[in-house]
Amino acid sequence: MMLAVIASILVFFLDTRLDYFKPVRSALSTAVYPMQAAASLPTDLTDWVNDFFLDRKQLREKITVMEANNMLQSIRLQKLQSLERENMRLKELLGSSFRLQERVQVAELLTIDLDPFSQQVVIDKGRNYGVYVGQPVLDATGVMGQVTETSEVSSRVVLLTDPSHSIPVQINRNGLRAVVTGRGLGEYLQMDFLPHNADVREGDLLVTSGLGGRFPVGYPVGKVVSVEFPQGKPFADIKVEPAAKLSTSREVMLVLPGEKIQTERLPAKQADVESSKAEIEHGDDN
Repeated sequence: MMLAVIASILVFFLDTRLDYFKPVRSALSTAVYPMQAAASLPTDLTDWVNDFFLDRKQLREKITVMEANNMLQSIRLQKLQSLERENMRLKELLGSSFRLQERVQVAELLTIDLDPFSQQVVIDKGRNYGVYVGQPVLDATGVMGQVTETSEVSSRVVLLTDPSHSIPVQINRNGLRAVVTGRGLGEYLQMDFLPHNADVREGDLLVTSGLGGRFPVGYPVGKVVSVEFPQGKPFADIKVEPAAKLSTSREVMLVLPGEKIQTERLPAKQADVESSKAEIEHGDDN
């Protein structure tokens, strides 16, 4: 027993001080490695499976979060693009209003008449904002039409393309006067009652002539796109493309020539008082 203890101490001393048994230890480690690997295989496999499914779960969660963020960013981008387009339209209207001598008020389209034989829209301004029947309506590029009906909070506007609508115009190049009439949805306007010898050319700009008292002078109405002289007919066949963007404009301008327009909604009683004052003043002037 004593000899075994002494031998153990001697072997321990030789291994720690002289590294004498290093080759033997290396060989033994190599020999027992397969058994160690086999013994740890179930634990390693369990850890790998747990990590695999955990990573897949985390990956799915990350993908779900990224898809939600992507959808949210897409919605925000669409909203920003919509606001940008609206800002551009309002800027165009503002720039156009600076070129007008009359006071203007911005209104927005509420509904569009779906009747193909009636080109009308409804806007979000009515009598409480000073809107009246016959009031000119424009967009940033030209005349759209005029108000035909009013209520307290909204108004109906007939567009230039309505077959029942006509507007007196003049050719900006030479001052020649005529009448332009609507021909329905998707059709050009028709320039009526000009003889074959009339000085009209393709590309001529038509503006309001001011005759009839509805539209002030000089508002763009359209551009002549074709001039034909049919044999056997007393008048020329002249087609006009509207200057206003009738199918895309959402914001419009209401024009009150020579009067101050209301920019805030008036209470019903106050609106009646203002109307009565105007009638009294008009009677005094007469």
